[in-house]
Amino acid sequence: MRPININTRVGNNIGGKSSRSGELLAQKLLAEGIKNQQVLQAIARSPRHIFVPEILAHKAYDNTALPIGQGQTISQPYIVAKMSELLLADGVPDSILEIGTGSGYQTSILAQLSAKVFTVERIKSLQWQAKRRLRTMDLHNVAMKHGDGWQGWHSKAPFQAIIVTAAPKEVPVALLAQLADGGRLIIPVGEQNQVLKLITRHGDEYKEQQIEAVRFVPLVPGALG
Repeated sequence: MRPININTRVGNNIGGKSSRSGELLAQKLLAEGIKNQQVLQAIARSPRHIFVPEILAHKAYDNTALPIGQGQTISQPYIVAKMSELLLADGVPDSILEIGTGSGYQTSILAQLSAKVFTVERIKSLQWQAKRRLRTMDLHNVAMKHGDGWQGWHSKAPFQAIIVTAAPKEVPVALLAQLADGGRLIIPVGEQNQVLKLITRHGDEYKEQQIEAVRFVPLVPGALG
């Protein structure tokens, strides 16, 4: 198995056991077919245990989704890595819009891959917890907004890449409009049967590619205090 090159560290809480656990998780994802070294390095450096409830910390480095409260989950590491890898397929985007901050784990991976990440969360308590965790990791290139993910972040558009971490019934029109020409949108779509889609913008046309079957919580419109 090809080794993962770990050449930088994030924050001060990555050392020791958590660092080793992250590296082992990255090796698992390499075996599962994730090839992008930048993504694998970010996974290896990231302390996933700080993004889950303390009672579930012993499962933090398993390749599985976990509940984080408020009816939300932290995504399976494979899906986090797969979606990140798809975003980087045409090069590293300067700006990424994330819809659904959740625990902040996917946000932390993106922040290690791009110069600027804009992330929208409808549940304020989750947003504040995520902000605290990112600060712990010394990741300061993330801008957060409490709001309706269906509407994106119009004032910061266009975005070279958009990633959605919850599943709408159909692709939100606002997100398509906020995608830069040549940009990539990664989004799970559907209700009972969900499919991860890669949508690339070419002028006023959008090319859609189905990646694989997935399971996400619904993308609910509106914002909660």
